[in-house]
Amino acid sequence: MGAHAEFTIGSEVECGDGVCGELQRVVVDPVAQALTHLVVEAKHGSDAGRLVPIVLASSTDGRIRLSCTPEEFDRLELAEATDFVAGAPGEWDYDQKSLLSWPFYGLGAATPGEPAGPQMVTYDRVPVGEVQVRRGEPVHAADGDIGRVQGLVIDPADHGVTHILLDEGHLWGKKRVAVPIGAVTAVDGTGVRLRFTKDDVRDLPPVDLAEED
Repeated sequence: MGAHAEFTIGSEVECGDGVCGELQRVVVDPVAQALTHLVVEAKHGSDAGRLVPIVLASSTDGRIRLSCTPEEFDRLELAEATDFVAGAPGEWDYDQKSLLSWPFYGLGAATPGEPAGPQMVTYDRVPVGEVQVRRGEPVHAADGDIGRVQGLVIDPADHGVTHILLDEGHLWGKKRVAVPIGAVTAVDGTGVRLRFTKDDVRDLPPVDLAEED
């Protein structure tokens, strides 16, 4: 891969003098075909992770490092946000669009027909115009499914995505390959779509990456 930086989802992420978390997913700008943020789940697992600007990250020999202290990492924006749900059960002198449900934790059994938990919705924080790529998302060749996303390869000079890493094949014949970003036609809610056929992907040479576990 030369001077390219590999960001394999599931890898440990270091900051300061030790490990601060694990790479959970990545955020890309599909227009610029560039990696913009990493979503790093904190080592202690006390929240949903932090949204790390790619300018703070580097990857050498498969090791991901952040140019911030653990304290600075903890102050980065949360990768998820929680909002109240519009509307509320019951009879009110307001239109449902004018109501928000406040979190409610009842004692004992819930009243029949009433929700038992908090009326909230949690969603990922993603910059406008950008999309997330998660480990395990399906990769669709021009003639059918071909594998699962494992990570991205970027050019450290401009953070542009150069390849998508995926595991192609079945259990006994599986190999990891790097698909050129030029072969990607779309990244959407159904996964990553390629202009390559299955045979095109199978003909790619295997990528020798260190095991993540």
